[in-house]
Amino acid sequence: MTDPDALKDAVERCADEPIHIPGSIQPHGFLLVLDEPDLRVRQASRNVLDWLGLEAEQLLGTSLRELIHDDALPERLAGLSGEDRNPFHLGDVNFALGTSREQTFALLAHRNEGQLILEFERASNPGQAYGTLYPLMRTFVAQLHAAGDLESICRLAVSELSRITGFGRIKAYRFDNEGNGEVLAEHTEPGYASYLGHHFPASDIPAQARRLYRENLIRVIPDAHYQPSPLVPALNPASGEPLDLGFASLRSVSPVHLQYMRNMGTLASMSVSIVVRDQLWGLISCHDANPRQVSHKTRTACELLARILALQIDATETGLLAQRKLELRHQVVRLLSGMADCDSVTDGFRSLPDVVLAFAGAQGAAVVESDSCVRVGEAPPDRQIIALARWLSAHQSGHIFSSDNLGQDVPELPELAKHAAGVLAISISKLHAHYLIWFRQERVRTIHWAGQPEKRLDQLSGALTPRHSFDTWREVVRGYCAPWEDAEREGALELRNAVLGIVLRKAEEMAQLAGELRESNKELESFSYSVSHDLRAPLRHIAGYTELLSELEGPQLSERGQRFLGNIGDAARFAGTLVDNLLSFSQMGRSALHLSDVDLGALVGSIREEMRPDYESRDVEWRVQPMPVVVADAAFIHMVLRNLISNALKYTSGREHALIEIGAHAQRDETVVYIRDNGVGFDMQYAGKLFGVFQRLHRMEEFEGTGIGLASVRRIVERHGGRVWADGRIDQGATFFFALPHLTYTAPDDRKD
Repeated sequence: MTDPDALKDAVERCADEPIHIPGSIQPHGFLLVLDEPDLRVRQASRNVLDWLGLEAEQLLGTSLRELIHDDALPERLAGLSGEDRNPFHLGDVNFALGTSREQTFALLAHRNEGQLILEFERASNPGQAYGTLYPLMRTFVAQLHAAGDLESICRLAVSELSRITGFGRIKAYRFDNEGNGEVLAEHTEPGYASYLGHHFPASDIPAQARRLYRENLIRVIPDAHYQPSPLVPALNPASGEPLDLGFASLRSVSPVHLQYMRNMGTLASMSVSIVVRDQLWGLISCHDANPRQVSHKTRTACELLARILALQIDATETGLLAQRKLELRHQVVRLLSGMADCDSVTDGFRSLPDVVLAFAGAQGAAVVESDSCVRVGEAPPDRQIIALARWLSAHQSGHIFSSDNLGQDVPELPELAKHAAGVLAISISKLHAHYLIWFRQERVRTIHWAGQPEKRLDQLSGALTPRHSFDTWREVVRGYCAPWEDAEREGALELRNAVLGIVLRKAEEMAQLAGELRESNKELESFSYSVSHDLRAPLRHIAGYTELLSELEGPQLSERGQRFLGNIGDAARFAGTLVDNLLSFSQMGRSALHLSDVDLGALVGSIREEMRPDYESRDVEWRVQPMPVVVADAAFIHMVLRNLISNALKYTSGREHALIEIGAHAQRDETVVYIRDNGVGFDMQYAGKLFGVFQRLHRMEEFEGTGIGLASVRRIVERHGGRVWADGRIDQGATFFFALPHLTYTAPDDRKD
C-alpha cells in the first residue's frame, strides 16, 4: 500500500525536476557551445566522437572558423535574435577536419541565457520543403478557413501532420482549466489504439514541462531507448552552472517520460504545442511504435502549421465568444427593458422568467431582498435561497460569486446542494442584501480516462513511476453543474451595473414621491386635527340633547320614536369616540417623544387594573411573563399596550375560557414584546392590512371598534424606530408583536449652578 506522505514527496520532487538542465542531449545530433565574439568551443556533447571522429575534449578551445570554412557564418550567428530563443536554421555546413567522416549537417543555432548554442543534425533533401511540404501546407491553409468549429479544425491538423510526418498515431487535445487534456481529433494507422474522446490527467505533464511546451513549440524523441550523450565539461565555463537546454532541439528528456512512452507502446514521439494568446491551449501529440527520425525541415513545417492552427483557433474562439456576448447583450437589453417598465426590479424579474433563465443557461433563478424571495423555474426553497444570500453577504466582498459545485464551495449550506449543483449570484445593491441568483442542476458526466489517473511509487527508489496501463478507465462525476463561462460572468456584471442604474433612478423617484407624501401627510394631519377638534363639540351637543330629549319627552314618544332616538344617541357617541381617536392619532405625529425608563411589567399591571371592570365577570386566565425595562415614551407605550390588551379581551369575548399571555424577550439590538390570545384569530393573507387606518377583518356587528387602534400602535412604535407584526390562525387565536430598539436614556441633571 502506498504511503500518502511518501507519494506527496515524490510528486513534489517530480514537479521540481530541472528538466531544462539535463546535462545531456539525444544522440541523433551533436551540440557545441561557443563564447563570443571569438566563437571558440567551450562545451561539446560527448557524441561528437560518433559524428566527427574526435573526442569532445579535442574540440574545447577550438575556433569555429577552424572547424567550418564558411566566411559568412560568423555574420549569420551575430544576427541571431536574443529575444527569440527557438533554434534557427542557418543553413547546411561541412566540417573541415580532413577525415573520412566529412558530411553535410543542418546547423540550428539560438541564444539562451547569454550562451550561443549550436546544434547539428544530418542534413535533409533541400528540395523537400518546396516540392512536398509547401503544397501540403497550402492545401491545409485553404481547408482551415472553411472549418466551422474547433473539432473540424483539429481533425484537419492531425490529418495534415500525418501526411507530413508519417507517424502512426496523431492526436490533438485541448487542456481544460485544471490542465487535463481531452482528445478532440485523432488519426491512427491500423494496429494503434484509439484515444479519441479520452482524457489525459494533468499530472501526466508537470508544470515545468508545460512552461517549456509554451515557449518551445516542437519536441522530438526519435527513439525512446536512446542513450543520452553528456556535455563536456558538465558545467558551463562562463556561468559555472549547468547549461540551460530548455530551447535546444536535442535536449535530453526525463527518464520518467521515456518510461511513460515505453509503457504506452511508443518508441518515437513528437509534440507540437498549440499556444493561443500566450497560453498553452493544447498539444498535437505524434506517436510511432518504431523509432522515427524527423528532419528539421519537417519540424519547421510542423511549427508553421501549429502557428497557423493557433491563429485559426484564436479567431474561431473569438468569433464564438463575440456571438455569445451578443446573445447575452440582447438578453440584458430585454431584461432591463422589462425592469424599467415595472415598479421594481423584482416585478421586472417576475415578468420575464424565460429571459431570466435563458440569460445564464440556468434552470432556476431568484431575486432576494432582505428576507423576501421571488423564484422562477427550478429554484431551491425560499429558506435555502435566503440562507445563501446571508452567506454571500457574510463571506463575499466582490459583486459576483459563481460555483459549479455548491457542496464543495459552500459546505456551510449542505441542504442547498441537494436542490442545486451550481450558482451564479450578483449583488444588486450597494447597501443591502439584495441579490439576483441563478441556479443550475447537476450534470452527471462520465469521463473516459486513458488509464486510471493515479500516481505510484517505485518501491526501491521511492521515485514516481509513470502509469503502466492506458486502457479506458471510466469515472462518473457527480455534484457539478455545467461550468459558468467567463462571458456569462461578464454579462452578469454588466447586468448588475445597469440594474443599479435603474434602482438609483427609481430610488430618486421614490425619494421625490416620499417628499411629496410627507407634505401631503402634514396637510392631512393638520386637516384631520382641525376637523376632529371642530367636530367634538357638535357631537357632544347631539349626544347630550338626545339624552335630555329622551328624559323629558320620552314618555310622550311612540315605541318607534324612542327606538329612533336611541339610535341617534348611539351613533353620536360612536362618532364622538371616533373623533377622539382621530384627534389622538393626528397628535401622535405632531407630539415630541419624551424618553425615559419604562417598566413594562408595571405598565401591564396598571392597564389590567384599569380594565378590570371590562373582564371581571368573565373567565380570563392571565399569563404575564417577567417584563424588562425599556427606554421609550411612557404615555405612548401605555397607549400601545392598552390597545393590544383591549383587542385581546375583545376578540376572546366569545370564549368560555379566555387565555391571554403577555411577555417579552431581548434580541441582539431590540426588545420584542408580544400579546397572545386564544380568540377568533385571522387569516394570514390579510396580515398586511391589520395595521392600516380603518382596516377591519371582522364585521362591526361582531366586534365593536373604530379601526384606528392598530394604526395608532404602528405609528407609535415606528416613531420609536421599531416595527410591528402579527401572526394568527382563524379560530385559533392571534399574537401581536412590537419591537423597540435598544436606546440609551440619560437622566436630566437637576443640579443648579
